[in-house]
Amino acid sequence: MSGDTAPRVADPAAGGWARGLKARSVSALLLAAIAVPALLAGPFVFGVFVCAGAVILAWEWTRLCGDGRFGRTGLVVAGSALGAAYAATRGLESLGVGVVALGAVAAFLTARGSGRASPLWVGAGPIYIGLPAIALIWLRGYGADGERVIVWLMLTVWATDIGAFFAGRLIGGPRIAPALSPNKTWAGLAGGVAAAASVGFAAFSLWPEGNSLWLIPVSGALALVEQAGDLFESAAKRQAGVKDSSKLIPGHGGALDRLDGLLAVCVAVAALCVILGRPPVAGL
Repeated sequence: MSGDTAPRVADPAAGGWARGLKARSVSALLLAAIAVPALLAGPFVFGVFVCAGAVILAWEWTRLCGDGRFGRTGLVVAGSALGAAYAATRGLESLGVGVVALGAVAAFLTARGSGRASPLWVGAGPIYIGLPAIALIWLRGYGADGERVIVWLMLTVWATDIGAFFAGRLIGGPRIAPALSPNKTWAGLAGGVAAAASVGFAAFSLWPEGNSLWLIPVSGALALVEQAGDLFESAAKRQAGVKDSSKLIPGHGGALDRLDGLLAVCVAVAALCVILGRPPVAGL
């Protein structure tokens, strides 16, 4: 009798499959419900939103990499991230980058002085959080084009996450980095790239007056950046011996678990804007 005719039994992983999809969908909708109104409310409100988010992420990062403690080290990480974001709201992005660099050194020294187990990881916090905060605020400064590019990068991140989830579960296959994230497969990565490229095609279709078909491969490339950001946070959790960055979002883990890919992508998009001299969705 072939395997196809064998009696089927309930898949114990089916519940986890549904929960994983729900977590991704709910977190994306919740973030959109907060971020999009803040984005459309103007640079000041969006800057306040990013500053508040930077503090929350700094709290999570310090506790994640610093033995579950916040303390003086956490104040250094949070203060650095907040200072960098605030400098960006004043149009002083270069100063913000300097704050990030000094904050990283100060956080490392404070963590080492207080006996933290992983001072290098803790010291990476101001960079990991501060640079994306600067990037987002700087991108919003492009006005309507800034709104477009931030919506585009958020949709690209969410599409990558959901596309990778579906392809990974349906196809399976070899793992990308089993030591860091045992559930990530090459098939999932391909699915994420395809989903992100579809967002690029949608952006081209919605804004044809200012875009080019090159947004499709760029969006696909950003999927690789998103997955790299995800793996970096997985490495941080692995060295800390925890599954989630925190329990801040009941049933969904922490804010870092939901935003790890976005942190990497917004920096990459900001760098692309610097190279081009304008946002990718602006007129060519």
